[in-house]
Amino acid sequence: MTDTAPTAPPPTSQVTLADGRVEIAPGAPQPSGPYANEDLLPVPVEKRTWTTYNFSALWVGMAHNTASWTLASGLIAVGMDWKQAVFTIALANVIVLVPMLLTGHAGPKYGIPFPVFARASFGVRGANLPAVVRALVACGWFGIQTWIGGEAIYFLAGKLIGSGWSDAAKFGGYAWTMWLSFAIFWAIQVAIIYRGMETIRRFENWAAPFVLVGAVVMLIWMSNKAGGFGPLLDQPSKLGWGGDFWKLFWPSLMGMIGFWSTLSLNIPDFTRYGKSQKAQTWGQALGLPTTMTLFALLSVMVTSGSQAVYGETIWDPVQLAAKTDNVFGLLFALVTVLVATLSVNIAANLVSPAFDFSNIAPRRISFRTGALATCVLGVLIFPWKLYSDPQGYIFTWLGLVGGLLGTVAGILIADYWILRRGKLDLVDLYRAGGRYWYENGWNWRAVVAFLAGGVLAVGGADFDPIIDGRPIPALKSLADYGWAVGLGTSMAVYLALMALRGRGKGATADA
Repeated sequence: MTDTAPTAPPPTSQVTLADGRVEIAPGAPQPSGPYANEDLLPVPVEKRTWTTYNFSALWVGMAHNTASWTLASGLIAVGMDWKQAVFTIALANVIVLVPMLLTGHAGPKYGIPFPVFARASFGVRGANLPAVVRALVACGWFGIQTWIGGEAIYFLAGKLIGSGWSDAAKFGGYAWTMWLSFAIFWAIQVAIIYRGMETIRRFENWAAPFVLVGAVVMLIWMSNKAGGFGPLLDQPSKLGWGGDFWKLFWPSLMGMIGFWSTLSLNIPDFTRYGKSQKAQTWGQALGLPTTMTLFALLSVMVTSGSQAVYGETIWDPVQLAAKTDNVFGLLFALVTVLVATLSVNIAANLVSPAFDFSNIAPRRISFRTGALATCVLGVLIFPWKLYSDPQGYIFTWLGLVGGLLGTVAGILIADYWILRRGKLDLVDLYRAGGRYWYENGWNWRAVVAFLAGGVLAVGGADFDPIIDGRPIPALKSLADYGWAVGLGTSMAVYLALMALRGRGKGATADA
């Protein structure tokens, strides 16, 4: 592609309403060309309708899922007690809420999705770099969650049909009926996402309270099995509160932050539908830290109960639910798992990469095509291996994800809040030659900042079981703080390089 800068850039065709929201001026043409399509264009103000409840329900639905359950239960499995696990998760979600709100601000104000928002800092073409990184992480998450959902179908059908289903011939280490269950759950998600964002909003509204009730039912069931709540809370820490705990605490904290570091980038994909800044701010503040902490408490109590009842820590709720002999109880528990997994997987792991892939070639890749690409890639990353044990899940997968995505968050926040003071030009975000075109569509300063932050954040990390050892052993001491190191480094490097660029080329606030 050989786009060149127009000789006479058109004037900005946007209006700012009394409440601060911005849209394309009435009667003005919508952005067009190779960097725009219907899914990437700003949402008109009249279609920004999500309320505080919608955002809260979105977070309740996303927080109350099997993967976040295994965050807390995984901490129990590696040696923490319930107080240590809940403290770690609560602190992580308070921390990650801050970048969530900072990047989410651009959504209701301008109505733009994450990949378009990233164009302001990375360039109109360069935004494909963070978009693809974010999309590939989402593909991994989509695969993991789909495997969990397929597992629930497999166990449920096994209880209802019998051994003919559960003991079917194995293929690739699993019964062929497990692979069939995986495919069925995959197809259900494709059908929902194909119907669009409004269907997702309605689904989240009723899924959120249903999942919370299901988690409480599991807690009551486990307390009855254990003989009361006492045994659920009496399981001691294997670490104490000394050096052994703090050695595990920091990488665990970064892993917990890494769990939602994906959404801290692409939250504009949802907040662009917000009715106001107040709606997205209060909705997220009420929905994320509170529900994650409550769900963590439920998870660690049930997991601690599994230690007391079965003599072992069962961190996977699907495996735990399958131990009941009550068909109705199993049915309810596994349907809850299915609803919870659908809720988070569609909202967090299909919507966002669909926009990200669309940003690569807007004329060729629609939102639905991007979602289908995510579904296919989510299978190709072999999710059954990523989800095999809590050690690799928390410290390798989440640690690497948090470290890489923290670098992108640092650049976005520095650009939008410090350099531009929250001011963007909508038309220029979609055209060649504008203030976000930089050098041939790329802002190499953002790329350098991303690489610098990424190397320091994850270069010294333990990649087992992906590869043996650490890529850069000298950086081992930074690995336990990957998300914070990545965010801080990329922010500092980006601001320094943009300051050197000078004020005359759009490095400062856009009027």
